[in-house]
Amino acid sequence: MTLLIVTAVAPEADAIRAAANTGSTVEAVGVGAAAAAAGTARLLALAEAAGRPFRAVLSAGIGGGFPGQAPVGSTVLAVRSIAADLGADSPDGFIPLDELGFGSAIATADETLLAALQAALPHAIAGDVLTVNTVTGTAEGAQALVARYPSAVAEAMEGYGVACAATAAGLPFAELRTISNPVGPRDRAAWRLGDAFAALTKAAAALPPTP
Repeated sequence: MTLLIVTAVAPEADAIRAAANTGSTVEAVGVGAAAAAAGTARLLALAEAAGRPFRAVLSAGIGGGFPGQAPVGSTVLAVRSIAADLGADSPDGFIPLDELGFGSAIATADETLLAALQAALPHAIAGDVLTVNTVTGTAEGAQALVARYPSAVAEAMEGYGVACAATAAGLPFAELRTISNPVGPRDRAAWRLGDAFAALTKAAAALPPTP
């Protein structure tokens, strides 16, 4: 086995399987960072025990794009996967985990794997992808995230969790998202899921061999 591609839900996995290289394993592990971390860790442990360890892990799926950064239908590659709401509230505002001194909420993508993905997907937008427990549904919420993380281009719910499992196993990690909706006021009728799934299949078809 080489590359493990982890998604949240089955439709994302199906979109990738429609085009992914036969050397990749694609599995849906559930929504949210906790399910993603647990599911990814289990898959990595089973592969290791079977004597067919993976060489790298990719968190992939659809997500929201920050207006002006990642339009609907575009493809995004995470330079960093950041647990954007992991920290503490305070009268002076949100305090990230890193400032609290309890570890880091930032997972940096493996340079070699990210470079290979960027070469294969030259039109992909690179930037920070935020992992959130609650999808942003207001303009104020989106603005607060951008103010806190000015390099953010997209948000999703699993990347940081997958990164934690990959890092614990000593494996390279990266995150790929295709954009179905703008981050901001929730308008499910305006989401373009079909476009995002089509973009995910197209991106999967271009995935390079694992470095």
